[in-house]
Amino acid sequence: MKMTSYTDYSLRALLYIAGHKDRLVTISEIAEFHNVSRNHMTKVINNLSRNDFIATVRGKSGGIRLSREPEDIILADVIYNTEQHMNLAECFDRENNTCPIIGGCKLMKILYEARRGFMSPFENATLANIL
Repeated sequence: MKMTSYTDYSLRALLYIAGHKDRLVTISEIAEFHNVSRNHMTKVINNLSRNDFIATVRGKSGGIRLSREPEDIILADVIYNTEQHMNLAECFDRENNTCPIIGGCKLMKILYEARRGFMSPFENATLANIL
């Protein structure tokens, strides 16, 4: 299983922001540090703000800070809010599934267990754990 770069950048942004708790940081600063385009980082920051992981302060002296303590940000929550889906195979998408063996397939159960296994460590980890 592989996370998207969007999720990777979201986690990196949170780490950067948490590592600079003493001040507000900017999108440009985060983008430059991680060598990511400013436009892409802007999308990441907007999503993190919409989902209440960070708070943004507008204006000339504005910037970004965490909206809650690092120990209150669960990594699985970040991933579930940034990944479009966690489909390991076509059968996970009930609306678009065309697999002819879906009714009797036993692989699907194993794939669901694999996804749970992949996400399990993130369910118990917080941003504070990886700082």
